[in-house]
Amino acid sequence: MSAPSSSSRQIVWPSVITVISAAILIGAEVFGAAFAGGWALAILLGLGDQGAHILQAALFALGVLVMTAFIRTAQRVEPFTKRG
Repeated sequence: MSAPSSSSRQIVWPSVITVISAAILIGAEVFGAAFAGGWALAILLGLGDQGAHILQAALFALGVLVMTAFIRTAQRVEPFTKRG
């Protein structure tokens, strides 16, 4: 008896590289804006250094959510694997 054939998947490298490259670019912008925005808002609101760090952490967490949503959406548009 032969073993049941399992469906093999192949990685689609052009799609993976495209999504990773876009994530690096967008991530740099999102996290840079989080740190700069937290600093600017803390100064604007007179919160001091500790307030700036708290705002930066909150905006960084928001950036993580944005990046997670971006990668999930990009993976639907550019699938990372295909059946082969």
